[in-house]
Amino acid sequence: MAARRGWGRTAPNPMVGAVIVRGGEIVATGWHAEFGGAHAEVMALERAGERARGATVYVTLEPCVHHGKTPPCSDALIRAGVERLVIAARDPNPEARGGLDRLRAAGIAVAAGVLERESLDLNAPFHASFSSPRPWVTLKLALSLDGAIADARGRSKWITGALARERAHDLRAGSDAIAVGIGTALADDPSLTVRDAAPPRVPPVRVVFDRQARLPLDGALARTARDVPVVVVATAPGAARRAALESAGVAVLDAPSLDGALALLRERGIRGLLVEGGAALTGALLGAALVDRLIIFQAPVLLGAGALRPFERAPAAEISAASRLRVVEREVLGDDLMTVYALREPPCSPD
Repeated sequence: MAARRGWGRTAPNPMVGAVIVRGGEIVATGWHAEFGGAHAEVMALERAGERARGATVYVTLEPCVHHGKTPPCSDALIRAGVERLVIAARDPNPEARGGLDRLRAAGIAVAAGVLERESLDLNAPFHASFSSPRPWVTLKLALSLDGAIADARGRSKWITGALARERAHDLRAGSDAIAVGIGTALADDPSLTVRDAAPPRVPPVRVVFDRQARLPLDGALARTARDVPVVVVATAPGAARRAALESAGVAVLDAPSLDGALALLRERGIRGLLVEGGAALTGALLGAALVDRLIIFQAPVLLGAGALRPFERAPAAEISAASRLRVVEREVLGDDLMTVYALREPPCSPD
């Protein structure tokens, strides 16, 4: 998919691809490669040249009508003389949407809603940001075959293999922020950076859910807080701990609830939040129905009795009433299997 070529580079814009077809043949493909750069339609039109006249253009998202970092894509399509436009999803941004009406007024045939679900899945945090007060939350877990995230001694490195770990870093690169609970931060001392994937345009913010602000000052996160932002979400931070963390460059947010914490993160511009554990945070988010996507990396290992299982704190459900989750994506990564489940659907395109 052409749109995915902008992964990690387009935010706060969505990922968009465009394909121009004439006479049954693809004459040009474009994508939004970088925030502030040409949009997908413009790249495709430039590549097509005169071959765009009388052609059909397929686009991930409704062409824009506003002057932002670049001129309106709808005007470029009209000038190019395209005959027909097919889009997957309408633009939820009230400042940018309206391209379909402008194109219809110019005599261009328009069809909307083709592969809409796939488009909404691709840019779910973008679509949700216009109707939700919190970030789009993706919970990522690496599990053994018997559903554990760590062995009986609390060790979790490495359940999955190298290919799965690379894919997990790719997920980081496409997120505005990466979050863990304080238990994971204390046990693993993670850096929560993107390493085994193409670097994103803006490094993700590192977030720790830490009720009493116990994040160690000599740990990897606090030591690098001035290089890549670190946010501690606390409910009862002591004055001394707050001062110490803030002096190290760590932002400390007071939030009495998970809902409140997510709202504060959204206010800081975080639209897509990737949560990487651990068990307590997983259970709390699932219990509060605050998870939108669940990504399971399952490895062919058994950890047995006493292993740490993340769903034990999740709310109970009777099997007759348990929801069957939609599978968004599956991918085999060496010996491991990645499955993406939809716990909530992105908001539909506005009419």
